[in-house]
Amino acid sequence: MTLQDAFMLILSVLGIFTIIIVITRIFGLRTFAKMSSFDFASTIAVGSVLASIILNSDQSLLKGGIALTTIIAFQTIFSFLVRKVDTFNQLFTNKPQVIMWKGEILYDALKKCNVGEDDLIAKLRESNVHDFSEVKAVIFESTGDVSVLHNDQDKEVSKKLLKDVKLNIPKELDL
Repeated sequence: MTLQDAFMLILSVLGIFTIIIVITRIFGLRTFAKMSSFDFASTIAVGSVLASIILNSDQSLLKGGIALTTIIAFQTIFSFLVRKVDTFNQLFTNKPQVIMWKGEILYDALKKCNVGEDDLIAKLRESNVHDFSEVKAVIFESTGDVSVLHNDQDKEVSKKLLKDVKLNIPKELDL
C-alpha cells in the first residue's frame, strides 16, 4: 500500500462516517436501535455498505451515501408503518414469547423459539438469578434478546410488562 492509498483510505473513512453522522442526525437515534428484527437487518446492511465503501476503491462516497440514505429511509418508513398500521404490524413483526414462567421452563415455547435450555440457563446466570424460584418470567423478545424478570419476593409481574407478549402458559402455571 502506498502512502497515497493510505491517505485515500483515511479520507474515505472520514467521508463515510461524516455521511452516516449526518444521516443519523436527520433520521434520529432509532437508526441504530435494535428494537425489531428489521432494525437489526438494517444495521447489518449499513455496516456492510460502510465496509464496502471503505475497502473497495471502486465505490464512491456518493454511491455509499445514497445507499445508506436509502436503507435508513426505508427503515424509518417501515418502523412508521409498523407503528401506525395494524395489518403491517401483524405481518412483519414477531411477538415476544414467554419461555419460562414462575420458575418453570416452558419447553414447548423454547422449541418454538429455537432456544436451548443451556442458552436459557446462561441468560439466567447473566441476570444474577440464583434459583429458578426467583424467576417470574423469561421473555424471548422479538429482537432475539432475552429478558429475565425476577425477584426473591412474592411480587407478581405487572400485566403492563406483558403487553403484546405471547403467553402460552400451561393452565397449572396460569396468571
